[in-house]
Amino acid sequence: MSFDFVRSLHEMRCPSSPKDSTELTEKLENQMPYTILVAEDQPRVRSLIEYKLRNSGFVVVAVEDGIAALQKAEEIIADLVLLDVMMPLMTGFEVLGALKKNQKTKDIAILMLTAQSKEVEVLKGLELGADDYITKPFSPNELAARVKTVLLRRGKK
Repeated sequence: MSFDFVRSLHEMRCPSSPKDSTELTEKLENQMPYTILVAEDQPRVRSLIEYKLRNSGFVVVAVEDGIAALQKAEEIIADLVLLDVMMPLMTGFEVLGALKKNQKTKDIAILMLTAQSKEVEVLKGLELGADDYITKPFSPNELAARVKTVLLRRGKK
């Protein structure tokens, strides 16, 4: 079953606001892929994520530090930002906080990615506005599924 078919069923069962439904319909009609911004400082992990998400039909833009993530997020207004917590220059938590305070980026879906599985870390991300959390090591298939689920739940355009 295709992701677009599942998304269409979800919209029929759980309609969002008319503006969101219109945007979603336009995107489906135009077959526009979702854009995912990946912020991960480890090259091998970043490459794995890029590979899996591209093969899942997403447009992927990748950066390697927190400042680049913040700049790129405002520039491209992605559908979802996948944020590593431990990055140079700015942590994922700092980036998340800044994204949620910025009028242009506050509504972007956020999925946090971390090697830290402590409850306090997870709660901090969720309290700052993250939509979901995934811990390293992770299954690439689970990552792609969580990205799709967050986008469906958010009724992203």
